[in-house]
Amino acid sequence: MPLDRLFLALAALLGGTAVAIGAFATHTLRSQLSPRLMEIFETGARYQMYHALALAVVALALGYQLGVPTWLAIAGWAFILGIVIFSGALYALSLSGISVLGAIAPLGGALLIVGWGCLAIAAWLGRPGAA
Repeated sequence: MPLDRLFLALAALLGGTAVAIGAFATHTLRSQLSPRLMEIFETGARYQMYHALALAVVALALGYQLGVPTWLAIAGWAFILGIVIFSGALYALSLSGISVLGAIAPLGGALLIVGWGCLAIAAWLGRPGAA
């Protein structure tokens, strides 16, 4: 499967699961979690959605050759790994109450920042051979 289609499919999957996770939190977890843990859980879902959309932008940029493919690929993988680590750590922290899991989230956050930086570089440099 071409990388643009893979990223678009994963963006749709991650965006859809962000909606489902958010609904689950609202309808099921609100009565079971403290307000602080609920806020942490919702932050994970919000960042998952933001970066699922960013991954869709990367997929479209790859498909329409709007940037340097290597930088776009790095951005896409950084967004995917960042979502898994950042949001995953926040979900796990919220559901388990194990505070050490919060120490993992910054690694995912750093990957999300790397993704944005790579997307900016891909756009700045343009596509190879373009004027």
